[in-house]
Amino acid sequence: MSEPEKGAEGAEGGAKPLVGIVLVSHSREVADSVARLAAGLAGVHEAPVTGAGGTPDGGLGTSAELISAAAERVDSGAGVAVLVDLGSAVLTVKALLAEGDELPAHTRLVDAPLVEGAASAVVAASGGADLDAVAAAAGEAYDYRKG
Repeated sequence: MSEPEKGAEGAEGGAKPLVGIVLVSHSREVADSVARLAAGLAGVHEAPVTGAGGTPDGGLGTSAELISAAAERVDSGAGVAVLVDLGSAVLTVKALLAEGDELPAHTRLVDAPLVEGAASAVVAASGGADLDAVAAAAGEAYDYRKG
């Protein structure tokens, strides 16, 4: 996980708040590994990204509590982009968003592939892009063809 207050220079010369990124997977290991991979591919040691995977007891599944805590950790006031792996992860994030007070203000569920989208989102966020641009960069990963 990163220190989201570090990053692009703001208009006043101080650190500009960065969009935080939460990667939700049914597996803690997958979420944390994709977060490390995305930061590494972006060449950003302390990127504003963290994983929220599995259940609190380390099992497979999704946890509203872990997702909320992860979003709070990466929130610096510029918004939070949430990328998910499948099924119940989508439903859990949508339920948290519907509650209205379980996630930081300006948190958005982003429709993007988890791995490629995470890499694109981290590059954009680390460069100081706003939430709309981070979400767009992640979503564009659907266009990456491998064959």
